[in-house]
Amino acid sequence: MNFLTPLAFWFALSLPVVVVFYLLKRKRVTRVVPSTLLWQRFLAETQASAPMQRLRHNWLLLLQLLLLLLLVLALARPFFAGKAGFGRLQVVVLDASASMQAVDEIPSRFERARKEALALVDSLASGKGGQMVVLVAGANAEVRQSATSEKAALRRALEGAKVTDSPTRLAEALRVAETLIRDRPDGEIHLFSDGAIPELAEFETRDLRLVFHKVGRGSRNAGIVAFDVKPNPEDVAKRALFLSLANHQSIPVEARLELAFDGQLIDTKSITLAATNTTPAVFIASQSRDGVFTARLVVEDDLAADNQASVVSLLPQPVRVLLVTRGNRFLEKALAAAGPNVELALSADHSAVDEGRHDVVVLDDVAPSEWPKGNLIAIHVAPTNWFEGTIGELDSPPIVNWRNTHPLLRFVSFDSVQLAKALSVKPPSWGISLMDAPQSPLLIAGDIGRQRVVWVGFDTLESTWPLRISFPIFIANAVDWLNPATAKAEQFLVKSGEAFRLPLTSPVTEATVTGPDGKVHPVTVAPQASEFVWGDTGVQGVYRVQLGTNRLAFAANLLDAAESNIRPRETLDLGRFTQVKATTEKDANLEYWRWFALAGLAVMLGEWWWFHRRTA
Repeated sequence: MNFLTPLAFWFALSLPVVVVFYLLKRKRVTRVVPSTLLWQRFLAETQASAPMQRLRHNWLLLLQLLLLLLLVLALARPFFAGKAGFGRLQVVVLDASASMQAVDEIPSRFERARKEALALVDSLASGKGGQMVVLVAGANAEVRQSATSEKAALRRALEGAKVTDSPTRLAEALRVAETLIRDRPDGEIHLFSDGAIPELAEFETRDLRLVFHKVGRGSRNAGIVAFDVKPNPEDVAKRALFLSLANHQSIPVEARLELAFDGQLIDTKSITLAATNTTPAVFIASQSRDGVFTARLVVEDDLAADNQASVVSLLPQPVRVLLVTRGNRFLEKALAAAGPNVELALSADHSAVDEGRHDVVVLDDVAPSEWPKGNLIAIHVAPTNWFEGTIGELDSPPIVNWRNTHPLLRFVSFDSVQLAKALSVKPPSWGISLMDAPQSPLLIAGDIGRQRVVWVGFDTLESTWPLRISFPIFIANAVDWLNPATAKAEQFLVKSGEAFRLPLTSPVTEATVTGPDGKVHPVTVAPQASEFVWGDTGVQGVYRVQLGTNRLAFAANLLDAAESNIRPRETLDLGRFTQVKATTEKDANLEYWRWFALAGLAVMLGEWWWFHRRTA
């Protein structure tokens, strides 16, 4: 047993004082009585010839000494050192992501995690050099309190933390925590979380020394994990809204899905969500002006943060597309059918230069004398400054991989597609490879400055691709991705916790942002600023921005399937071969002063009862 305040044992010097009081001769009071027959015992007690008397057996004395001893022990704050107290530096990481709002714990997972973290603070052996750091992994990884042994400061840091509507940022927080204990062999990380995070493979070979405190008990949740709006191909005056609804329970769930436009309910439908599966839903809605569509899932579950999502919908504008080619009927037809708003223009001038009259330029095996500055599809052609090294050529390269998670390859497959020839290049820094041969990327998409580029490294006419249904689908995806109006709409949709950025075309010095809660935040903008940035998007919903005389809105959503799956994890995967098992009970420095104080109270009550019983 150890003591947090051993100086309290100085109060033990009061124990002999109590004994001395019992040794002192008591002052007697003279009484006149008619007979001493009934007062023999009283007379025997009054026979004392010295100031001090012999110490007799007295239960009151023993009770008083025991009471004083218990109070001294309580003031000394005894505790038993456990494993949690071995670390001289403890880094507390508190998960504040959206899944921690689940109410399967009372009142919520976040409050339960905070309570357990505060208990760990109480067990800190500050008198022996122990220190603690508090990190909060919410919209961003935040150091709430640097290394200190002051428990009051640690409690303030934890009590001031707030849960967010954002996906988890635990990987970032663990990277910070790992740097803090890297050179401290006595340090350890205490993670308070439900474990709803992707695999942490980057920590597989690191000495993380992680203690995982699991919170959460159930998985009763369904939510919106995807929300998108597109022009309705059958009626350009209407919009098609696509949603994906995930049910993570082991039973089907009946729910109601509501759709509103600028806060006005316009449609509703009942839907059955299959067990442990994702269910699609589609709305067709008219739209006469720019506005915000909001979908709301009405269902009984333990997490409300993923039951609503919003998207800013701008009225569709014509897409002006210029195709420069020597002749490619497959590509021409695919571009003409890419959307109801596509305005296609053809050119056979190999030196054609776009002067900003078109939104998208397609160069089909044609190298112009001057390259367009707008968004571009370059097929089997590239300027030398796009790639490092020499551009070579491959014969009959096989397609070995493609990324169907990218918007360009949505519903696109390259099975049975064969190529006769292709250019051989090194992967550039400005883009990502979406389709690969063993020796070279075949399809690259990215941004060069403010220009969006899709590069196809082979001639489509020297392949079987135009004969596959994936070819017109890819062309439609590419036109939509390159459309400046689409890019503009995308910037008004952000993940909760991510910063909203808007390029400024004219100087602005002041702005205001109205959050989903209605609170107005004034913002000062530097006169030379080229963009407006608002980073406080930890609460999901619609934000209204006033920039000078311009008014606009953007939406922050959760839309994260991993975060909606609130099933608490029993282990954290650190790569393929490393796991950290969850623990709900952790040995710690347990203080016992409360029990000694309660025992002292019981002894005091016993002494009071004994005294009054004796003197009654």
